[in-house]
Amino acid sequence: MIRSCILSLLVSSFCIPSVFGQAKPPVPIIFDTDITGDVDDVLALAMLHTLADRQECTLEAVTISKINPLTAPFVDAVNTFYGRPDIPIGVTRDAQERDSKYLHLVEQKDGDDFRYPHDLLSSDDAPDAVTVLRKTLAAADDGSIVIVQVGLGSNLSELLDSPADKISDLSGLDLIKKKVRLASVMAGGFRPVKGQPHFLEANVRNGIESMRNFAAKWPNEVPVVWSDYLIGVAVPYPRSSIRNDFRYQTPHIVPESYLLYCGPDHNRPTWDLTSVLYAVRPNENYFGLSEPGNVEVEADGFTTFTPEKNGRDRYLTLNAVQIPRVIEAQRSLVSQPPQAK
Repeated sequence: MIRSCILSLLVSSFCIPSVFGQAKPPVPIIFDTDITGDVDDVLALAMLHTLADRQECTLEAVTISKINPLTAPFVDAVNTFYGRPDIPIGVTRDAQERDSKYLHLVEQKDGDDFRYPHDLLSSDDAPDAVTVLRKTLAAADDGSIVIVQVGLGSNLSELLDSPADKISDLSGLDLIKKKVRLASVMAGGFRPVKGQPHFLEANVRNGIESMRNFAAKWPNEVPVVWSDYLIGVAVPYPRSSIRNDFRYQTPHIVPESYLLYCGPDHNRPTWDLTSVLYAVRPNENYFGLSEPGNVEVEADGFTTFTPEKNGRDRYLTLNAVQIPRVIEAQRSLVSQPPQAK
């Protein structure tokens, strides 16, 4: 009798899915980044690869919203470093040009070979960002894609205004309505910063018209969650991680980039990382959310949030309990060794 009961329990355990053991499907991500100036874009891209290694997301495409001949090669090098050399990469042709302290890493060679292997040798060789966005969305399941925008609004603004074409018979606006379920955006300042009630955040200030277009035209059916300036400042990346957590592999493109950008003695704000963390793990209580409302971008780049019961927009909040959890989560995700391919 006892043996029969044990067998019955074992059979039941295989036949009935465990409530606690059900795996969530990976989140399909498009990463839209201005990876030229600040190094937080590099940390955020590394984080996405780790989350993909953990099967929490899939990185469907990377689009770049600033102009530099080395942006696409650098992204290709990071993707290759993490074992995903074939991720589509698109670049803007009409946005701010920007120098960089770390992109030149892709030109470094050890002997005859690139230190960080990559196929793209110039951003000129990459397709247009809107083309990549339209192809990726057209191929996606309905209501599946999460777009993480952590740079200028140029690519998403152009996507919104794009007409039907040979890729899809839907306009950009209709593709977004059909295929995108969330935009996780690092931009804006919805509270006073350092006593400044009229703070102009860089991602908006450096591309005002595109961000105004994005905020005005993005469909109400697709929620937007904003991570503003103060969120990334509250959860800096610990410099001790750069010193200690990447010793498993030399050279490593992430700490090299960090050190070139800000040196060994700086805890860099993690603006872009917070948008990634929320996009992939929205239900883990890393952040709070404001009430619903509507975001507008004024002519000078100032962002305003007006509460509205059925508003499209929310912004992230943080409390004292959440801050150390976010710092530790981001540190472990950025510094995790690449999964062997």
